[in-house]
Parts: sequence; structure tokens; C-alpha cells
Amino acid sequence: MQERPVPKHKSFYILPNLFTTASLFAGFWGMLEATKGTPEGFTFCALAILFSALMDGLDGKVARLTNTSSEFGVQYDSLADLVAFGVAPGFMMYQYALHNFKMWGVAVAFLFMVCSALRLARFNTTATTADKRFFTGLPTPAAGCTLVSLVLIYDSLPEFLQSRIEYIAFFYAAGIAYLMVSNIRYASFKELGAFKAHPFRSMVIVIALFALMVANFKVFVALSMLGYIVSGLVYTFVLFPRMAHMANRSPSPVEQEAASEAEKK
Repeated sequence: MQERPVPKHKSFYILPNLFTTASLFAGFWGMLEATKGTPEGFTFCALAILFSALMDGLDGKVARLTNTSSEFGVQYDSLADLVAFGVAPGFMMYQYALHNFKMWGVAVAFLFMVCSALRLARFNTTATTADKRFFTGLPTPAAGCTLVSLVLIYDSLPEFLQSRIEYIAFFYAAGIAYLMVSNIRYASFKELGAFKAHPFRSMVIVIALFALMVANFKVFVALSMLGYIVSGLVYTFVLFPRMAHMANRSPSPVEQEAASEAEKK
């Protein structure tokens, strides 16, 4: 009897889940290091969460490239994200600074974690109907990386900010938690039309970001995360209302004449 050959894509089924498992393990290991309560432990935890974000970005790409996407993988990815970007950053930040606020610190750390769970649940239920170009609310991986970047950038902060790091961490965690469950729109970067339309400008931006990353990786992470948060606020409260207004208003006589001339040509 001959064995029935297994389809090639089936042999790669486990590969995306290995990346998800690596993300989950990095978040778990980061929490173990955070329990040491040392600056090195907190830095390791922050870097582990950044590594989780890298693995989280790769698992979906690998699943699509190998044609092994599945509902199981989607659910497993969400559970891993909750641990790596919800539980681990909240726990680390409590150990790092929020414990000084006692029960208020517990409340803020828990708020961050539960908002991560709510954000993931909303994403899973609206994934098929939502606009693929944008996320509604700050994505959980970005929220976790933004929170832990506060630990990475601590040495680069002025002394008067370092002495108030507990208060910064308190309001930082609460603010990021709110952004996750808000209706603010954030770019998903799934549509590459802007990069294709402006290849030279995009290349210059990528080179500049790479230079900043090489010069100071920790500052690069912090500024990138902060810039991403600001971009969503600017788009939602400045650009989007303007585009909606332009779409709803009637064209002026000059614009109508220009449009008619273009049609004739």
C-alpha cells in the first residue's frame, strides 16, 4: 500500500502558529524578567514585547504566503496578543512604576489589560466588515509597544521628567487604554497605494527611519510609537472631517467649468 501524499500547503500549516507561539513565549518570558524588579529586567521585558510585535507581524504574512490561514490561527493569534501586548505590558508597568499608587496603580494596570481584551474582541467581530485601510482604535500590539517604550526611553529623558516617571506612566497607561477602545482611526498599512504612488518619497522616508533606528534604537521606537498615535489623532480630527466636508459640498462654478473642459479633452 502506498501512503497518500499530503498536500504541500498542509505541511506548512504549523509554521504561522510557531511564530504566534514565539510571540506568546516572549511576552511570558518578559513578565518573568519584570518580576526581578531591576532596570535590566524591565529593559529585557520591553525588548521581549517588541520581539513579540515582530513575531506577530510575521505570522500573518507567513500564513498568507503559504496559504495556511485558518480560523484557528486567527483565534490563537488574538489570545497570544492579549498576553503579549495586554497582560505583559500592564504587569510590567505595574512592577515598574504603578505600584507606587497602590490600588489606583492596580486599577490602571487592569484597565490597560481589559481594554486590550475589548479591542481584540471588537476587531475579531468586525474584521470582515471594517475598512481594511484603517483600524478603529489603537491596535493592541501598537499599544503594548508604546507603553513599554517609556521604559526604553527613560535614560534619554531630562532629569525633571525622570523624577516624575510614576505620574507619566500612570497617565500614559490610562491614555493608551482609552485610545484602544476609542473610534479614532489608525492606518493599517495593508494598502500600499501611497507607497506605490510616491516611490521616491517613500524610499527617502524609509532611509531616514533606518538611520534613526541605527543611531538610537530606543529613541526610534519611542518616537515611532508616539508618531503613530499622533497620526491617528490628526487623521480623525483634522483630515477626515475636511475630506467629508469636501465630499458633501457642491462644486463651485470654477470647478464645474474645469471639469467640463477636462471631459471635452
